[in-house]
Amino acid sequence: MMQRILIVDDDDVFRGALARAFTRRGFTPLLAATVDEACTLTREQAPDACVLDLKLGHESGLHLLPELLRLQPHMKIVVLTGYASIATAVEAVKQGALNYLAKPADADEILAAFLPARIMASTAVMETPPMSVDRLEWEHIQKVLNENAGNISETARALGMHRRTLQRKLQKRPVKR
Repeated sequence: MMQRILIVDDDDVFRGALARAFTRRGFTPLLAATVDEACTLTREQAPDACVLDLKLGHESGLHLLPELLRLQPHMKIVVLTGYASIATAVEAVKQGALNYLAKPADADEILAAFLPARIMASTAVMETPPMSVDRLEWEHIQKVLNENAGNISETARALGMHRRTLQRKLQKRPVKR
């Protein structure tokens, strides 16, 4: 059973709310707002689990994930994001995340994501309607952006579109399915 849970999120309000919720459930939350704080806490406190935000200011939680696992190989990590995409979900799991959740997610949903039954359910074939063309475009852009380590200019070249057009598309919220 996990006891210490590292919460890495740059949103002070969300991080605090999760910490209070986990404390009420008997866990010891460790709070980090930056990559450096997360690495320091992992090194010093050896957390059992981690809730990792995908977007940490100007940095990516995907780049932090392998470092956290290097520092604490047995730590279970669930990635949380407000900008969910299939490409980032696949990349997070490839890099060692146990699960991937879209915000808003409450403490019970996050804790359930650490359980083996949840992993099996999330990998089961789900009956969902096909994605819209706009959503497919968004997913493809996210995949190519991830392949180019977040470099907008390289991504625009790879997609064959003008950099400003790509920036405008990225400023919009993800389109619905």
